[in-house]
Amino acid sequence: MEKGTLSVVRESAHGLCCNFQRWEAGRNVSQYVPADQVPRVRENLAAYEEFAALVEQYVQLVSVRSREDRLAEGKKKRQPSTSSSLKKPKSRRS
Repeated sequence: MEKGTLSVVRESAHGLCCNFQRWEAGRNVSQYVPADQVPRVRENLAAYEEFAALVEQYVQLVSVRSREDRLAEGKKKRQPSTSSSLKKPKSRRS
């Protein structure tokens, strides 16, 4: 699994020669990828994209559940309000 970008540098008799760019330790790293390794790097990039999509889907599901739990908890804790007509009037001092 790899995160980054694969760009075609040139086409040779053996296939595409590419440049693989990624961020490591806060800086951009560029690495030449020979034609015989390009399919493997593409598989690794696709695996990362699938992983990222699954993580996003998981976050969405957990967020919905957390929101529902929070709202349900808020409804349970509410005390029924008493009507003001049932309260005794305060005595007035003259």
